Amino acid sequence: MKSRNDSVPRRKFLKDTAAAAVFGGLAPARVLGANDRIRLGAIGVGGRSRKSLIPIHQKQPDTEFVAICDVYEPNLLRTVTEDALQNAKQVRDYRTILDDKSIDAVVIGAPDHWHAKMVMDAVAAGKDVYVEKPVTHSLEEGAELIRAVESSKRIVQTGTQQRSWEHFIEGKRIIDSGKLGQITFARMWWFQNYAANAAPSKLALDRLDQKMWLGKAPAQTITPMKFFWWRWFWDFGGGALTDLMSHWIDVAHWYLDVNTPASVVTSGNRYVLDWECPDTITCALDYPKNFSVTYYGAMTSSILDGGMEIRGTKGTMMLDRARLAIHQEGGELIGKLGPKPEIWIESSGDGTVAHIRNFLDCVKSRKTPTANIRVAVEAARAAHLGNLALKRERRVRWNAQQERVEG
Repeated sequence: MKSRNDSVPRRKFLKDTAAAAVFGGLAPARVLGANDRIRLGAIGVGGRSRKSLIPIHQKQPDTEFVAICDVYEPNLLRTVTEDALQNAKQVRDYRTILDDKSIDAVVIGAPDHWHAKMVMDAVAAGKDVYVEKPVTHSLEEGAELIRAVESSKRIVQTGTQQRSWEHFIEGKRIIDSGKLGQITFARMWWFQNYAANAAPSKLALDRLDQKMWLGKAPAQTITPMKFFWWRWFWDFGGGALTDLMSHWIDVAHWYLDVNTPASVVTSGNRYVLDWECPDTITCALDYPKNFSVTYYGAMTSSILDGGMEIRGTKGTMMLDRARLAIHQEGGELIGKLGPKPEIWIESSGDGTVAHIRNFLDCVKSRKTPTANIRVAVEAARAAHLGNLALKRERRVRWNAQQERVEG
């Protein structure tokens, strides 16, 4: 009989995987030298992982994917073909990868409701981790996740890549210089047009381990919409706030030296799209350092894409993934469009590349990565508070001393 460490042939793909593994006490990953290759396993090889994370890791000179895991067989087969990973072991249970002591680190691209458990299992097994945001699916997971990661001494990098992007790093330097004066307001947005795309309609349920995909979620019928657009169903994701606002709120936390809003109020609704989370949303967050943040967005229109502005008494910073601009109060006007930018910085490519490079360098040096587990939990927490305010239909207040929601 084949063990869990063997590749999964088609006839075995639907075998039950209920047996649990215990990782406590396993030896840590091997010590890597500067010239050693980092042996990687990919857990969850759907869209984001297959299209971005795996190719970027592959292009680094010191990496090698030795195993890939997914509970949906077509994802495995597509990844093997598209990413030239024919020599990588194909498995369907992520614990198989964690059992392999020759693997140094894992790249997690599974749905949100699996993130915290997979990260905690991985660090307990002695693996370093690159995981997509948000790192938690609920407020309750945050403290336990921080304890597990920090006590393990493993490297965990979260996919909020702005922290490694050159023009965002320069933006932090400008903020710290005081050039904008006293900051009182940040505004952020993200627009995508799901409505322009046909809803997913094809899912090979006979090639999906449905129980494993659901994980901690309640038993339910898995529809193509839930499987492919899981971010917009509460059991698996958290809608626009965890998927998109989490990027910008992480930048706000970083730039303004805060970690949690004092209170949050959210309004939103589904006007066009047939899923659970709002397709149009506004979230207002007040912070204890005397400034407020507003996020707004819609998944039915793509004009403007995503961006943010930070307003101070002396100037305003506008930035997105393509550029950064500083507009000085009282500066030269450009017609009726407002002041001419005093500083203009163009982006130098995809910050995910530098972010992944930072992760790999930290795997070798054991230094703290730019998007460590603590700041990742804090960004996710702001999004969860926003969703809680939406569901309760009232303002939610955070008790910083007791680290809990009041009431």
